Order: sequence, then C-alpha cells, then structure tokens
Amino acid sequence: MKRKHKVKLLAAGLVAVLLLSGCSTAGESKNQVDLNSLPLEELVAKAKEDGEVNSVGMPDTWANWGETWKGITKEYGIKHTDTDMSSAEELALFESEKNNATKDIGDVGQSFGPIAVDKGLALPYKTSYWDSIPDWAKDEDGHWIIAYYGTISIFCNADLVKTVPQSFDDILKGDYKVSVGDVAKATQSQNAVLAAAIAYGGSESNIQPGLDYFRKLAEQGRLDLGEQNLTRMEKGEIAVAFLWDYNSLNYRDQFKKANPQANFVINIPAEASIQSGYTTIINRYSTRPYAAALAREYILSDAGQINLARGYAKPVRDVELPADVKSMLLAEAQYTNARLISDQNAWDTTTKTLGEQWQEQVLAYAK
Repeated sequence: MKRKHKVKLLAAGLVAVLLLSGCSTAGESKNQVDLNSLPLEELVAKAKEDGEVNSVGMPDTWANWGETWKGITKEYGIKHTDTDMSSAEELALFESEKNNATKDIGDVGQSFGPIAVDKGLALPYKTSYWDSIPDWAKDEDGHWIIAYYGTISIFCNADLVKTVPQSFDDILKGDYKVSVGDVAKATQSQNAVLAAAIAYGGSESNIQPGLDYFRKLAEQGRLDLGEQNLTRMEKGEIAVAFLWDYNSLNYRDQFKKANPQANFVINIPAEASIQSGYTTIINRYSTRPYAAALAREYILSDAGQINLARGYAKPVRDVELPADVKSMLLAEAQYTNARLISDQNAWDTTTKTLGEQWQEQVLAYAK
C-alpha cells in the first residue's frame, strides 16, 4: 500500500474514532441514569416523554404480553413494538448495537440475567414492588427481576398419537417424533433437557442423563429437527413437543378457537419437571430507559401479574388471581414432582457448554 493512501486511511480512521467517541459520550450520558433514585411520578413523566418502548423476545402470544402492552399504552400512552428472538440473541443484539441501540427491554431466561450483568448490558431498576418479590427472583440491585415462571410440559397432538404421553418413559415407548427446539439458544429447550436429566437422577450440575435421554430418541430417528413454531403445530406437523406450560396451554386454546375439533393434551412429566423464570432486562444502552423502566414497573404490578397469569404463567408476586384465571390453569396435582432450579450457579455453568454437548452427543446421532 502506498504511503499517501496509508495517511488518508489513518486520518479517516482518526475522524471515525472521534465521531464514535462523541457518540459514545452522548449515549453514556443517557444510559447512565439512576432509575432507582427516581420517584415514581417523575419516572412516569419521563417515560411519557420517551413516548415508546421497543422490546425483544416479548411477542403478543407469549405469556399474554399482548395484553400487557395494551395496558401500558392505554394507561400511559406509550407505543410499543416487538421483535421476537431467543434469550441469547437478545443479549447479542444489545451488545452489538451498544450506543446505537434500537431496543429498550427484553425478556430472557433466568440463567441469562447474570450473564447480562456480567456483560454490562443491564440497567438496574427495582420497581416499587421490590419488597414483595422473592429474594431468589431478583438481583440485589435490580439489574434483573423475574416476573413469572413456568414448568416444562409435554404438549401432545392427540390426533397424531395413539397413547398420550404423561411421562418421559411414555415418550420413549412411542413411535412419533418429538420436538425440543434449539437447545443451543433457547432457554425453554435447555430446560427441557434439564427436566429429563432430573427425571433420571441428574441435576443442574449433571446434565448427562438428559443428554442420554434425547440421544435415545435421536438414535431412534424420533427427534423432530424442524423449527418449533405455532404454524407447524397447528398444521399437525408436530406430534409431541416440550414447552413451558404457559406456552402449551396458550397454544392449545388458540388452536381450539380456530378449530374446535382440535385435540391437544398437556401434561407435566410424571417423573419430574423443572420450573424456571423469565426476567426483563432493561438495555443499558437504551435511548428510552424511562419507558423501559415503566414497562417493568407495570409488569410487576398487580394488573401486570394478572395479565401474565391470563397467559398461563405463574406470577412471581403473590397476587390474588380472579376465579376465571385460576380455572384456565392445570390442576395443581400435576406439579407434584416439579421444582424450581435449586442451584443457579451450577446451571449457569452447565448452560455455557450445553449447546456444544447437544451437538456432539445428540444431534450427531440423529437419523
């Protein structure tokens, strides 16, 4: 390369650095706000000035987010848009965009909360409901707060299966394909593997029994490797799937509205299952941090928690649910052998390599 070209490139690079530095400074002044120091009235006023909130991983059909966003718009006049993606993709987007942020808040699996903190991607906000949130469900500074949790369930299209499975063992005896989703990226899929591990003597630190279980299905040619989505389920392309109970119940009712003859049955695996939460992450680089914080405030309010329960999720706060909401949920007896994650640190460590192990020990044997 000729010298004058090098000089031009160096000059251009210096200008770019200066421009980026200016953008970074402007961005940091916005995203260094101390949300926890604001009185609620001031937060509301500033959120209305923001005027909108753009989320990721919070689509209308998941945990009744649609009604939550309608409630926020109705009460505060704040507009909303969402782009659906996995927990890993949400954090990757926050990190890649940084001071050019287009998104303000995301909903990620419980294990991704500490990751967001470690990466410096979360803006803390405790909300006015802090004292009524269980200790296990929140970061000490409010970087993440679990809003709801679910239980891994077996979603079955009974028209495609001779005997509806009620357990992991029942599934092994079947001849249908089973969908588990993207274990490398999706919290729901990772927890399905954990539930299977616990059912066969494993734990958060010993995922091997779960991998062994799904390897058996792979060797039988019974792993559904197609995308796990509503369209395929409704068309009858998926016979059995592992889903959070709130997704299973929601999808079942959606499909039955469109086709009253549809026959979908949901069971919590009899041997064991895992319960885990989802937490909002306010993007550290958000240009609308007040609207994002107010969204979290509303989500953890009584109205917001009941909205989530109407989406079949279990609210993290102890709120009184209306009778019609209680009647929508599975019988409590189904949850006898389900438990919350007991060792989050161990599970966080396991998930770091679970995608690779899934590829090597399960997908490599798929037929």
